[in-house]
Amino acid sequence: MTAIVECKGITKHYRQGSIDVPALRGVDLAIEKGDFASLAGPSGSGKTTLLNIVGGLDRPTEGTISIDGQDLTALDNEELADLRLRKIGFVFQAYNLIPVLSAVENVEFTQQLMNVPAKERRERAKEMLHQVGLDGMENRRPSRLSGGQQQRVAVARALASRPSIVLADEPTANLDTKTAEDLITLMSDLNERYGVTFLMATHDDRVISRTRRHIVIADGRVASDELRPAEMAV
Repeated sequence: MTAIVECKGITKHYRQGSIDVPALRGVDLAIEKGDFASLAGPSGSGKTTLLNIVGGLDRPTEGTISIDGQDLTALDNEELADLRLRKIGFVFQAYNLIPVLSAVENVEFTQQLMNVPAKERRERAKEMLHQVGLDGMENRRPSRLSGGQQQRVAVARALASRPSIVLADEPTANLDTKTAEDLITLMSDLNERYGVTFLMATHDDRVISRTRRHIVIADGRVASDELRPAEMAV
């Protein structure tokens, strides 16, 4: 297997007044190409901090983290932003779509930042919207889409730049049961058909039960890391 993400000895401390608060305490973790993994743990366990560090949105206090063999801790802020753009797709709990842009324009947005030619990025955006089941909704703005449809646009946007890994932070938190289950099925299908690597921070048992790898963070450490046969992910 090929590691997309490698964390070695990751610690993260925050200052609260005069108090030093540890959020992560020496995390070693590798995410392999093609993983479909959940990252769980109670509130305050450090899972969101770890996801933010993996995504290059925050920096560790100590330790190293690499994406596709590139050491994030050695990059300056501009280099780190470029790596995020090219290597990491993000799916957020609140969708984070741009309200004045249509669905297809939202999917095109990261490609535009990457200077993908207009014709190519439009074709790629339409194909991704087709893959997530939004044919005919390309020109709708977020206000004319349901929550589940907005999250599908977010998934399409995350995948359109062809990242090495997609990071999802509580992707089903704002969705009803049926919509959440449909979204999980969509992401699972994309993982199986195209080998897209997913790491999802979640409290949702519906997500956890469908992932083939289940990582639990407790008190800033990896408490368990379970790899399950595909037939056990239901």
